Amino acid sequence: MGTWLKHDVITIVNAPLDNVWNTWSDLDSMSLWMSWIESVKTIDQETSTLPDLTEWTLAANGFKFKWKAQITERIEKNKLKWKSIGGLPTQGSVIFESKGDQLTSVNLAVTYELPRMIARFMEEKILGKMVTNELQANIDRFRDLVEKNYNNESTN
Repeated sequence: MGTWLKHDVITIVNAPLDNVWNTWSDLDSMSLWMSWIESVKTIDQETSTLPDLTEWTLAANGFKFKWKAQITERIEKNKLKWKSIGGLPTQGSVIFESKGDQLTSVNLAVTYELPRMIARFMEEKILGKMVTNELQANIDRFRDLVEKNYNNESTN
């Protein structure tokens, strides 16, 4: 049994909640803005006994991990929660909140389990901060992608 570590990041997107939700919901395109994610593939419901199942591939610094994740809670245009099924033990949530017609906050929480010896190093300020900074950079890239797409739609 290992140690669970958690990272929380938030961003404000200058776009309506519908646009933000729709972009996030396109799980297969997450690799466009998540630097460590090589791919996300939705598993066909007809070949899986579990609903809302995806296969993730993380590739960073020469390491590659694969795992499956299942969405465990979906509140349309408000919240998604997930947990891994086998492979890398992870769970998390993303909460969307409209802050007006054109502003949406996105709060991402990612939790993962590491062996205790490795977790000790991650809890230290430098390595743990690196993961938080990377997640923040990812969610900021997501914000930039949504805003660019929304601005392109608005001008057409």
